[in-house]
Amino acid sequence: MNDQLAVIYWDSTAMLSYLFKDKYSDIALEKSRQKGVHLLTTLTIAEVFTVISRIQREQVVPDLLARSLFDMLEHGPWSRLNIVPDTMSLRELAVKWPLRGTSLWHLATAKTLQKEFPELMILTFDWELAQASKGEELKLCVTV
Repeated sequence: MNDQLAVIYWDSTAMLSYLFKDKYSDIALEKSRQKGVHLLTTLTIAEVFTVISRIQREQVVPDLLARSLFDMLEHGPWSRLNIVPDTMSLRELAVKWPLRGTSLWHLATAKTLQKEFPELMILTFDWELAQASKGEELKLCVTV
C-alpha cells in the first residue's frame, strides 16, 4: 500500500469539473478526496472566477450560488500558489507543443513545480494539455 501523499496540480478544466456537473465531475470529486496537497495557481483561480462571474451576469445561477462558488474556491482545501513560470521555459515549451496560451502557462508551471515535487501529478481534462504533459514526463491523474 502506498502511503505517500499526492501532490496534485489542478488546472481550470479540473476545477470547473469539480464545481459544475459535467462528464468529468465524478473524477474531479474523487481526486479532491485524495490525501495530499492540492495546488491551485492564481491563473486557475482567475479562469474559474471569470466563468463564475459570467454565468452570474447571465443569470444562469442565482447570486447566492455564485457567492458560494467564490467562497469554495477562496476557502477550499486547496493550496494557492502565486508562481510564474520562467520565460525560457515558456519559449521552449511553446516551440515543442501547439497549445493555447493558458495551457502553455499551466504546462510550464507544472514543469517548474515538478523540480521541487517530483511526485507532482497534473489533473486536467484538456486533451492537448494532457498530451503535452505526458510528453514532458509529467504524471497525469487521469487519462483524457
